[in-house]
Amino acid sequence: MTLHTWWLFLAAVFLLSGTPGPNMLHILSRSVDLGMKRSTAAMAGCLTALVTVLTASSVGLTTLLMALPGAFEILRYVGVAYLLYLGIKAWRSDVAPLDVGEDKLPVSLSPAILFRGGFIIGISNPKLLLFAAAFLPQFVNPAAAQAPQFAILVASFSAVECFWYVIYAAGGRSLSHYLTRPSIKRIFNRVTGVIFVGFAALLLKTRSN
Repeated sequence: MTLHTWWLFLAAVFLLSGTPGPNMLHILSRSVDLGMKRSTAAMAGCLTALVTVLTASSVGLTTLLMALPGAFEILRYVGVAYLLYLGIKAWRSDVAPLDVGEDKLPVSLSPAILFRGGFIIGISNPKLLLFAAAFLPQFVNPAAAQAPQFAILVASFSAVECFWYVIYAAGGRSLSHYLTRPSIKRIFNRVTGVIFVGFAALLLKTRSN
């Protein structure tokens, strides 16, 4: 892999990660409700899903999964169902804003639950599988040792993704100051819910071919 190739990959990933999607919206909404620091568990879940899929791609597991009859469709429907669940939950959520200055999470939102939610959002996105199987290998030089190249690409992608997580979480934290009025919080919740349902509709149209 040449330095030029790596820069092309980095630029493409920077734009891809920065584009608003389910992961970023999830982190934004968590940061609004819980604050930036306590939304890190959700970030960790999304990032773990990303690294898992990219690592699987490096050993050929992603391509194998996509070749299995029905595997892509099952994953797609899981993603659709979870996005719909998040959309409905956001629409119906309590309009009273949480106190993001509290030191402890609500019992119903432990770090493990936040991590799991982020992981499900990330791992159930078939577009990540498509990226890992079809896009990522294009930047690997087959004539050179592939393991170090995949390691560099995965590490680079992870670093860019973390950068955007922080940006979106910081944006959510700033937004929380404007959502102290229940009427404004209700609008935010319902807009978030509609966007999640919109992502679900787009994902429902996704095809493995």
